[in-house]
Amino acid sequence: MVEVHHRYATVRGHRVFYREAGPQDAPTLVLLHGFPTGSRMFRHLIPRLADRFRVIAPDHLGFGHSDTPPADTFTYTFDALTDITEELLTQLGVDRYAIYVQDYGAPIGWRLALRDPAAITAVITQNGNAYEDGFVPEFWAPVWAYAQDPGPGTEAAARTALDLDAIRWQYLHGVDRPELVDPDTWTFDHRDVNRPGNDLAQLALVRDYATNRPLYPRVHEYFRRSGVPLLAVWGAEDLIFGPDGARAFARDLPDAEIHLVQGGGHFLLESHLDTVVDHIRDFLGRRVEPAPA
Repeated sequence: MVEVHHRYATVRGHRVFYREAGPQDAPTLVLLHGFPTGSRMFRHLIPRLADRFRVIAPDHLGFGHSDTPPADTFTYTFDALTDITEELLTQLGVDRYAIYVQDYGAPIGWRLALRDPAAITAVITQNGNAYEDGFVPEFWAPVWAYAQDPGPGTEAAARTALDLDAIRWQYLHGVDRPELVDPDTWTFDHRDVNRPGNDLAQLALVRDYATNRPLYPRVHEYFRRSGVPLLAVWGAEDLIFGPDGARAFARDLPDAEIHLVQGGGHFLLESHLDTVVDHIRDFLGRRVEPAPA
């Protein structure tokens, strides 16, 4: 049985939770979760990869078991969450690693890559966006409105993202076999993002999401310059980041490996774990993992 360790580190005065498994001397894979979950979304994936890789999955501040500092004492931005992740990896002695990005994890992963391109050995994006093509307009219109003009008139729509029904929808929409999705997912996520004061932290990140779009040209340039190996394994029925977002990676990375998983939604690991694992093990085995001596 693969042992998964549940650990804490102090980063810039904040307690950061992370899951870790696998040999310390194996190639490292860093798993970066999205909204509204935490590293819990990787609970089934980690044991399936940790026989051949050192796997590290942190909870961002404001999520999961990591601290939720008040929004008036910590500036909740994607730059700030990247700072925390970067310092955690430094503490863990990780300077070369592949990234798995999903949802909010993508803008954190892109920032890590832009800060230190040589550190990134490969990218796995599971509904982790980097192109305008990926935004489903109906979902994102209230986000852009709130970011452009935050106030009572736009905040109400943004706040619905914290509601139980909205979180449940994120897990179930487009999924061909919803009975495979554990109700604990949305129950725990709803509890965590609604901890006292955490609503203000989450709203700050919703507003800050608009800062990711102007970053995209630099990300595309990074792709072209680095030629980083990239696997896009994408829930084809996602109504947050649509499949055109996956196809777009091929514009800047012609060798990108793109797989649209039919019947899969935003949280693909909940319903199509075996498919994702097969793609990842094949991809990393060919593009990252060193050949046996």
